[in-house]
Amino acid sequence: MFKWYGFLGILTVIFIEANFFLKIQPFADWYFPIVWFGYILTIDAIVHKLRGKSLISDRFWQFLGMIIISALLWWIFEFLNLPLQNWSYQGLEGLKSNSIVTLFGLLSFATVLPALFETVELIRSIHLFESKRLKRSHKITKRFLYTMISLGVICFLTPLILPAFTFPLVWLSFFFIIDPINYLHKQPSIIGHLKDKRLAIPLSLLLAGIILGFLWEFWNYWAIPKWTYNIPFVGFFKIFEMPILGYLGYFPFSFELYAMYWFVRSLFLKKEKLLIR
Repeated sequence: MFKWYGFLGILTVIFIEANFFLKIQPFADWYFPIVWFGYILTIDAIVHKLRGKSLISDRFWQFLGMIIISALLWWIFEFLNLPLQNWSYQGLEGLKSNSIVTLFGLLSFATVLPALFETVELIRSIHLFESKRLKRSHKITKRFLYTMISLGVICFLTPLILPAFTFPLVWLSFFFIIDPINYLHKQPSIIGHLKDKRLAIPLSLLLAGIILGFLWEFWNYWAIPKWTYNIPFVGFFKIFEMPILGYLGYFPFSFELYAMYWFVRSLFLKKEKLLIR
């Protein structure tokens, strides 16, 4: 049975698509959280139809927690963008005040993690990568983990010192720092999945990252409040507002979000269970 909120999600996405041309207010100014919550509802209903269970229908409190974590996490990237200035926002005048802009940002950022995990669950529901495994297991040493954390710290600091040349390292830093910590504390991690030779989750995350990256840029391109990019040296050949090489950043970004989510969640729960089974 297709969940009722899935129909609501489909209608929401269709309405926002049409409203990019109609410009009916206030929906035109608030398009981002509206279209992405519509997307989340739609994908969750499809997953439930395919698997008989889903994040919203079976783990609703976890879904709400994910929304809260997502709303807070993105502000870290906004802070890091202050010295980098890789992206900026325009068309926010219709939101009228700083407090409303902040609310718009919170609601928009709240959709990022749920959209990623719902898309991964959809990919796994069609068994695209379930049979993919590494041919042999790899020993994970503490030296390897500490080296990875050290690289993450370097990736975090160098864009703050030399932003024009090292800005892409931001999209690797938190993954390198946090994923080993998750692994050491027996939380879900990319390292753990690779140690078990199972590639379903890592490959699903990579595919979900580029799917969402395309949709983020596609829907942003037609919007009134939108972001634009200022990327040194590689700002050529844009697809929507994003230079084509910038799409490569969505691959590590998916790993980064996965690591950050499980790390933050582990701070509040003693034992973790895999979100995606």
